[in-house]
Amino acid sequence: MTAGGGSSAVAGGPALHIPVLGTPALALLNVHDGGVYIDGTFGAGGYSRAILQAANSKVIGIDRDPAALALGAGLVAEAGGRLTLVEDRFSNLAAAARDCGFEQVDGIVLDVGVSSMQLDQAERGFSFRNDGPLDMRMSGEGASAADVVNAASERDLANIIYILGEERFSRGIARAIVKARGEAPITTTRALADIVASVVRAKPHEIHPATRTFQALRIFVNDELGELANALVAAEQVLKPGGRLAVVSFHSLEDRIVKSFLAARSETRGGSRHAPEVKRAAPSFTVLTKRPVIADDDEIARNPRARSAKLRAGERTDAPAHRDDAAALLPRLPSLDDVVRGR
Repeated sequence: MTAGGGSSAVAGGPALHIPVLGTPALALLNVHDGGVYIDGTFGAGGYSRAILQAANSKVIGIDRDPAALALGAGLVAEAGGRLTLVEDRFSNLAAAARDCGFEQVDGIVLDVGVSSMQLDQAERGFSFRNDGPLDMRMSGEGASAADVVNAASERDLANIIYILGEERFSRGIARAIVKARGEAPITTTRALADIVASVVRAKPHEIHPATRTFQALRIFVNDELGELANALVAAEQVLKPGGRLAVVSFHSLEDRIVKSFLAARSETRGGSRHAPEVKRAAPSFTVLTKRPVIADDDEIARNPRARSAKLRAGERTDAPAHRDDAAALLPRLPSLDDVVRGR
């Protein structure tokens, strides 16, 4: 099965990866000949391949994981100069576009979160299903999940797990982690999963008790919410009028950030008879998805990961970019450096 359609030369073989909600995302991007598009989360290359298949277009694929970019070398060769891969964070997508010679682009797609490829590699430490080092770093640089687990205060651990994992047993988990690390450092995924399982008792057919804690640590270590918020602001700056933004998220916090961003950027409401009119910046986006697009039963059957996916999209207007800070979209948490240094 291929991702996308079209008659471009790069469409010759089957796609290596079928992106979640790929068909509606591609439709919302409105890919056309001569267009320039950014795949801000290249991963296994599914969206990039679909865009290249759909039209005689160019794609800038961004990923902070060097392993993902190395696997994309074959697609670069197939694309015949139409695909450029950049090792960077997708929050820097505007700078990446400029470095590739483009001040503005026609579309941007983001597939937020960890890739199946990363989850399947035990040595990356993203998953509790296969024992490995407690790492979780997408780029392989900076503080790891083990650094956080072994250095953060009990209070910070509880807040991280509660806010980013939406785990109601966060205080008990943090207490158990601090007690366990007092006896020996926690360095493997299995060790942490066992600690969490001693606190959270899952019923049959429920998710693994460590799922939310691992999710919280992964999001925190990689600053995923900060990356997303800054990427949205960067997309607003680099999209040309009529350019499209499509974002697929898998977590309620991610979806909330995308929804809030598009709502704020498309708002035209003024004052009321009870309050003076507030001067607002002209809308920089038109929302294309009043409700998030979700996967149908067939896609969920093919890929259970699609069950939690939500797709939102907007079209850039010709109004100037807003000046709002991306931090306004984020929950309040300490920085990774402060947590690791015990500040």
